[in-house]
Amino acid sequence: MAEILRDVPIKLAQVESLVVMKIVKHCSSTFPTTATGSLVGMDSNGVLEITNAFPFPTVDVSNTDGHQNDASTLAAAAPRAKANIVYQNDMIRHLKEVNVDANNVGWYTSATMGNFVNLSFIENQYHYQRDNDKTIALVHDVSRSSQGSLSLRAFKLSADFMAAYKEGKFTTDILQKSKLTFKDIIVEVPVIVHNSHLLTSYLHQLPALPDNPELELPASLDDIRRDPAKIPVYPSFDALDLSIDPFLEKTCDLLLESIEAHYTDLNNHQYYQRQLTREQFKITQWQTKRKSENAARVAAKQQPLPEDDWHGLFKLPQEPSRLEGMLNARQVEQYSKQVDGFTATVTSKMFAVRGNLLPE
Repeated sequence: MAEILRDVPIKLAQVESLVVMKIVKHCSSTFPTTATGSLVGMDSNGVLEITNAFPFPTVDVSNTDGHQNDASTLAAAAPRAKANIVYQNDMIRHLKEVNVDANNVGWYTSATMGNFVNLSFIENQYHYQRDNDKTIALVHDVSRSSQGSLSLRAFKLSADFMAAYKEGKFTTDILQKSKLTFKDIIVEVPVIVHNSHLLTSYLHQLPALPDNPELELPASLDDIRRDPAKIPVYPSFDALDLSIDPFLEKTCDLLLESIEAHYTDLNNHQYYQRQLTREQFKITQWQTKRKSENAARVAAKQQPLPEDDWHGLFKLPQEPSRLEGMLNARQVEQYSKQVDGFTATVTSKMFAVRGNLLPE
């Protein structure tokens, strides 16, 4: 029975509210620099319970040009750094000494406008998931959370992508045989925030202030029937704002940049194909010429020349990895979903007031 429970895949990530507060505080304090940290907890029959978290140490970068990018690069690679691996093991050992859940269940990182699907993210998650399949990556989008709603998502690498990344070959032929697409790179795991029973009881017992300190009591039963008790309405006038969401504009700019990067990768692959076609044409010409020479030599009763010498004369170009293109396509899909979510509310408002906007 224990073996069966151990093989249950992750169906849900349950994050303690204290862990959420720690992640939000760390990511907000380091914004716009990337923040990373370790997650600890336990797996309970397909539910990954994340009960604690701690940040990775940061490295000070001198104040030179581009120091912000250098700091983000170092922070993004922190989960797989040797010094941080030792630090993580020491922290887990200390947690065990105080009888706290100390099983490594993954790592967390900050993001800006959903921009997290990159090679560093894949390498970090592969570093964790190759040793333990019950590990995830929590992504906290600081920009989205600044609007008032918590953006916390969990991801893990798919089994097919793990096998392909282990081989390290992302050529066109291999991708066609394995039928691996950009949609099969990462799998999203549902996330719920969990509060302890003591905290839940405390929240339910918090007294609410009355709307009006002087209550008007009804004089008779007819007064209650004529004016029944109603819940006071608190309208949100922000919903009537017709201005375009600034986050939508920024997401559109990032989407255009990703599309340009996609076309650049596509042009590089087309350049490789043209080089390969030219070299193959030269090889075919050489083989045709060698066959005609050997036919003449055989007719003259001479020893034919070898026909596989082209390996030393011609060198076929190496096909570039398609991994960057797949990650960029996955990021384009991420931006497209965000644009769809932003435009849903704006479009409905525009249709609602279309009669007042268009001239009669």
